[in-house]
Amino acid sequence: MTQFNEPTTTLNHSFFHKNNLWRGMALIAFWAMTLPIMAQLDDNAKERYNYFFLESVVQQNRGNLTGAFELLRHAQTINPNAPEVYYNLAGYYVTLNNSAQARACFQKAAALAPNNSIYLERLGQFYINSREYDKAIDTYERLYATHKNRSDVIETLFRLYAQEENPDKMIEMLNRLEVAEGGSEQITLSKMQIYEQLGKKGKQLEELKSLVDKHPNDLNYRTMLSNWLLQNGKTKEALVELKKVLKAEPDNVAAQMSLLDYYHAVKQEAKANELLTQLLKSKHTPTDTKVTLLQDVITKNIHNNNDDSVKTMRLIDDVLAHPQDNAGILLLKAAYMTIHQWPTIAIDSIYEQALAVEPDNQSARIMLLQDLADAGNYDKIIAVSKPGIDYNPKELVYYYLLGFAQYQKHDNEEALATFRKGATQINKDSNAGLVSDLYAIMGDLLHEKNDDAAAFACYDSCLIWKADNYLCMNNYAYYLAVKGQDLERAEQMSYKTVQNDSTNSTYLDTYSWVLFQEGRYAEAKAYIDKAIANDSAYNNIAKEHAGDIYAMNGDINRAVLLWTMAAENDKNNALLQKKIKLKRYIKE
Repeated sequence: MTQFNEPTTTLNHSFFHKNNLWRGMALIAFWAMTLPIMAQLDDNAKERYNYFFLESVVQQNRGNLTGAFELLRHAQTINPNAPEVYYNLAGYYVTLNNSAQARACFQKAAALAPNNSIYLERLGQFYINSREYDKAIDTYERLYATHKNRSDVIETLFRLYAQEENPDKMIEMLNRLEVAEGGSEQITLSKMQIYEQLGKKGKQLEELKSLVDKHPNDLNYRTMLSNWLLQNGKTKEALVELKKVLKAEPDNVAAQMSLLDYYHAVKQEAKANELLTQLLKSKHTPTDTKVTLLQDVITKNIHNNNDDSVKTMRLIDDVLAHPQDNAGILLLKAAYMTIHQWPTIAIDSIYEQALAVEPDNQSARIMLLQDLADAGNYDKIIAVSKPGIDYNPKELVYYYLLGFAQYQKHDNEEALATFRKGATQINKDSNAGLVSDLYAIMGDLLHEKNDDAAAFACYDSCLIWKADNYLCMNNYAYYLAVKGQDLERAEQMSYKTVQNDSTNSTYLDTYSWVLFQEGRYAEAKAYIDKAIANDSAYNNIAKEHAGDIYAMNGDINRAVLLWTMAAENDKNNALLQKKIKLKRYIKE
């Protein structure tokens, strides 16, 4: 349905530029229909009217809308019975958001030229935009009276009667469409839907039989008829129609599916099972249909507490014994095995089979990769992710898992290159958590390369995508503290991690070190003590930090003990040895 846009305040060019061609073509009709009216004017008035009206069109085309508007109003004073003046003025009042004047002008134009279809249609659109549907209906009915072959007018009336909840009139409009366009499946289905709402089963059946009679060679319509009969309890009649279809086309899958429903309806389960097996093994049955059939079997068995997994797996394997054109049934098998808690290695072998049949199947590849990630099988992750990128280069998860696996194998340069390629695929619809983690690891890799500026930029991007990425916040805060840079922000980030997990010794150690760098030694000691209490096997760096904090809190003996413990596994740390020897904290 065409919409008539109404700008809100001032005159603008959109309405007029969109309608210039329409206006130009319509002017010919305008002049022709206003000749009798013009004849009532004397020659001087005609000349003056023509000048001002045409000049308004010229000024409009030049973009001088205000001038054009005033010229139109002057032309109106000369000839108050010219419909084209009111029609053009209505457009201006629409842009000025003056609905009352626009309505009056559209109505006046249509009244002065009742046979002008352009005026009637624009008036009808105005009523629709104003939600005055009864008036819109009256206007479009007037338009239809002289344009019975215009399908768009009939369709508009259909929607208007639907808005008014008048099903009888909706049926009438569909009948009009059949006259204008000829019968169609869509029209028949629309009628049947309305008759369904009205509870008129007989009318529904009448329409469907009519469709079958009009298309006797289209077996889809006859199958549709059999389905309707079956759904409405007319099983014998349904079987008659199905036999006609299957006689003409024995491998018609749609008819066979309907016959399967028939056997279930009349409780002939043995025949239903026989036909089910036939459909599942037939090369004519699409894989998606086979998947649906198997899903129905599984769902029904589970619902009836009759889920014999051995029997169901045998049925699935019988189907898989035939060549597969896609991975649908293999993925169904993997899902069924998952429900029954088969070993992950067995399920993953099905995913691999699915990829062999359909290498670009993302579902199979991603589910396989998830299992491999859980198992920490980084070599296999690399092997599976790389072809995933080849088949689906826009899928970010492949870059992330590939880069993560390379990172875990200490192939840092390869990992960084992979993450950088992945970053080029990020868009507004990307998974926020995945993007955040990708940037976080990129930041760690760049820090290891001593490129802290780039690392910190990655951390910033990470936190933009996911503000509560606590691992990133911890690392970011720690590296800022080590550099003595932006300590206030480092403290804010580190404190959030401690609030989120108050027993995490890594978070506690980072926060204590940030406080230490800020010179808040007593607070730093309180948090390093919590870190030690939550992890007795804390690492050498944490031990050295603890020693530094104790030294600055005046407990040099405890500091030396902690430094000595740290030095046991870090004998080449000259600064640490110097602290022990001089028994005091020395800043790097």
